[in-house]
Amino acid sequence: MVDDLYQKNLLRHAAASVGHGRLLKPHGTVTLDNPLCGDRVTIDVKLNDRLISEVAQVVRACVLCQAAASIIGANAVDKSESDIQSIIIATKDMLHSKGTLSVNIWPEMEAFAPVATHTSRHRCVLLPFEALLQATKSAAAGEDDSLTT
Repeated sequence: MVDDLYQKNLLRHAAASVGHGRLLKPHGTVTLDNPLCGDRVTIDVKLNDRLISEVAQVVRACVLCQAAASIIGANAVDKSESDIQSIIIATKDMLHSKGTLSVNIWPEMEAFAPVATHTSRHRCVLLPFEALLQATKSAAAGEDDSLTT
């Protein structure tokens, strides 16, 4: 059961840890916890014209959460809040449809197909994406404030 979940591709993403660290003076920062398993993700973003220009994260979590954060680090730049919402929806759809991607999202997301049958682990995959979305919303709100002040 564990072997089918933690395949080499997922382990590679987690080990790559793309975007690990913190940004200096981020426009938005969010920390989310999963109290059921102890995962904790902090994501920093900077925006430029409402697109993510920089992203970094600190992840103290399971391999699934680490892999998701690393995939975010590799793909989130130049994405909008709407793009991130679409990726979350597509990921949820994939997890609920037994691992089939219904739309063309980041190809690396296929690594999470084995998680579909482990519903208790869906939150581990989604936590970094939810943190990214909230950080992006926070940054956009700050960007809006700076435009009107």
